[in-house]
Amino acid sequence: MKATTIERIEDKLYQNRYLVDTGRPHITVRPHRSPSPSLLALTQICPAKCYEVNDVGQVAIVSDGCLECGTCRVLCEASGDIKWNYPRGGFGVLFKFG
Repeated sequence: MKATTIERIEDKLYQNRYLVDTGRPHITVRPHRSPSPSLLALTQICPAKCYEVNDVGQVAIVSDGCLECGTCRVLCEASGDIKWNYPRGGFGVLFKFG
């Protein structure tokens, strides 16, 4: 009988590397008193789990580890909830497997 191995997404994400551009995040969240439904959705749909609700009920981002997939950009950039730019050359995600 062949043993099956279940791979977790976290194990695959761990293989990627990220070169942090200290002091120059490529994504910023617009200041807000209460988060929009789109911002709250990011806490669930961001594949790298970069967004979270902080202690005061606002959505915050830690862009270290961002996959630059554009999910947040599609969902929130047009509304102005976030500002998204590509990282400067040489910074950002470094995919190990392509």
